[in-house]
This record gives sequence, structure tokens and C-alpha cells, in this order.
Amino acid sequence: MPIPVIDYAHVRITVTDIARSRAFYDDVFGFQVLAEAPPEDADQATKDALWWVFGGVVYRFAGGVFGIRPVAPEGDRFDEDRVGLDHVSFAVPSVEALETSAARLDELGIAHGGVKDIGSGSIVEFRDPDGIALELFAPAA
Repeated sequence: MPIPVIDYAHVRITVTDIARSRAFYDDVFGFQVLAEAPPEDADQATKDALWWVFGGVVYRFAGGVFGIRPVAPEGDRFDEDRVGLDHVSFAVPSVEALETSAARLDELGIAHGGVKDIGSGSIVEFRDPDGIALELFAPAA
């Protein structure tokens, strides 16, 4: 019998530089922080309680939970053509929201592919500082 999955619980990606990646995800998405790594001078009980954050940050948003963890070696780059993650797609409510999002990416100086109609909806593709492929998706009207 198949496992009765009802939805995704969370997605966590590995990054090379937590400060750089956190600034990117905060600027682009402005997600609510669910948990973050304690500072170096935190007491051991706090560090023990937050071990599962792996030195990163975990965000909450309407669609679920998304985390970043800084364990990749410096200089490592994402490659969607290798085994593992291809891209992460975030849903937005409409094509108008995609257009507004593309304008926000422009303001932030983040390169993107513009709004593209893919039949089942429209997308905007871009990359995070480690080259991880990200996508915004709006369903067809």
C-alpha cells in the first residue's frame, strides 16, 4: 500500500554563506522566521534545543516551511543537471503578481527570465546567490 502523503512538510536547501543567502531570501520573499540558529554565545541548552536548524534559518509562509542551512563548502555551486534538486517553485496568486514580482526582482538587481506562459500557468525563473534555481508560478486563469 502506498504511503498516504497529504502535502509537503518542508523544503530545506544547503547554501555556502548564510548571511548572503539570508539577506537574499529576506529581501526577495520577506518570509516570517520560524527558527534560526542561536548566536555563538548562546547557552548550551539553547544550542541543544535548536540543533535541527543546522546553523541556518527556517522560514514559515502561507504554503509551508522553507529552510536554508550553511554547510556547503565555499565556492560550491548548484547544478540542476546533477542528482538531487532541480528547482524550487513558489506559487503566487496571479499573472499580475508575477509581473509585480518581476519588477521587485529588477529593483533588487536579480536577473530573471521575465514572465513566461507555459500553458498550465505562467512562471518567472531566477537564481539565488548559490545558483539554486527558483521559480514563481501563477496558475492559468
